[in-house]
Amino acid sequence: MVLFGTRPEAIKMAPLVIALKNDSRFETLVTLTAQHREILDQVLEIFSIKSDYDLNLMKPGQTLSYITASILEDLKPILERENPDMILVHGDTTTAFASALSAFYEQIPIGHVEAGLRTKNKYSPFPEEMNRTLIGQMADLDFSPTAGNRDNLLLEDIPVANIVITGNTVIDALLMTVKKDYRFETPVLNTIDYHNRRVILLTSHRRENLGEPMENIFSAIRELVLTNPDIEVVFPMHPNPLIAEKALPLLEELDRVHILAPLDYAEISNLMGRTYLVLTDSGGIQEEAPALGKPVVVLRHETERPEAVAAGTVVMGGVDKSHILAVTQNLLDNPAAYDAMAHAVNPYGDGKASFRICDAIASYFKNKLI
Repeated sequence: MVLFGTRPEAIKMAPLVIALKNDSRFETLVTLTAQHREILDQVLEIFSIKSDYDLNLMKPGQTLSYITASILEDLKPILERENPDMILVHGDTTTAFASALSAFYEQIPIGHVEAGLRTKNKYSPFPEEMNRTLIGQMADLDFSPTAGNRDNLLLEDIPVANIVITGNTVIDALLMTVKKDYRFETPVLNTIDYHNRRVILLTSHRRENLGEPMENIFSAIRELVLTNPDIEVVFPMHPNPLIAEKALPLLEELDRVHILAPLDYAEISNLMGRTYLVLTDSGGIQEEAPALGKPVVVLRHETERPEAVAAGTVVMGGVDKSHILAVTQNLLDNPAAYDAMAHAVNPYGDGKASFRICDAIASYFKNKLI
């Protein structure tokens, strides 16, 4: 049984669901929590995935406690009824943590996709760092994207036999989605001159950046636009009103800043493929953009993806306005620095992670039967 509930999980689990359903060794069920709803459904439609169960728990103003308690309560009878041989959860969401905890209570084996990422700061990202760490302790199989992720788990006394290095399924999803002849559903994206403008994709939504850090980010973007006449910024804005409160006063009046509603996965992936540079506080984009040869400035103090920093595919911009400006302007002014990042080798895989995970699961059960 594959469980997920947010858009990022759906994107990264979609190629695995497809691989599992096309593999005669498995009978696969999909259960949604709908921690996100509309944006989750968009991803399911893109990848033609239908759910077997849907907890449909999203509500306005939902809290972490509500999500956790609702999943524990609503998932229990489903797990009792189906009694799956293994559940698969992804990453660091509250859906993943609560689903893993529910399976643990039922003594059902747990497979953790994208295991072993760490910042070593339990409050950043919050609550994701602790969610991911706790799932790692409960999991029977940990699918680590990189050797560094595996080493993090070994330091936490996870048995080496439980860990499989797979690459990241997000690359699988990305390579299935980006197309040269793609036409955007959002009209303005078809009018941008991607050849003669240096287009920057901006995303900013993390809880720990709300308030002054986000104001610093948007103030830096404003200055970059005003001092670089050839750049154009596309900002798909998260629906959280606290983001609009900081973004609109600084960016709304600028002609070369396009503030859009959240884009579906196909649109943002294909937009990423046409941009010059990405500024983001997202985790997944740190893996996706380098696969398309796009340098990434990370708008956070820490990243749970240090392999990307070491590989030179991302650079830490932080949340201080002057530092964001300095790092980004260097990439705009220094072709050698830009080319070094654009041509660095992405450490997150070759687009075949889902097949490696399928083989590892089959091997796990084969060994249990011997």
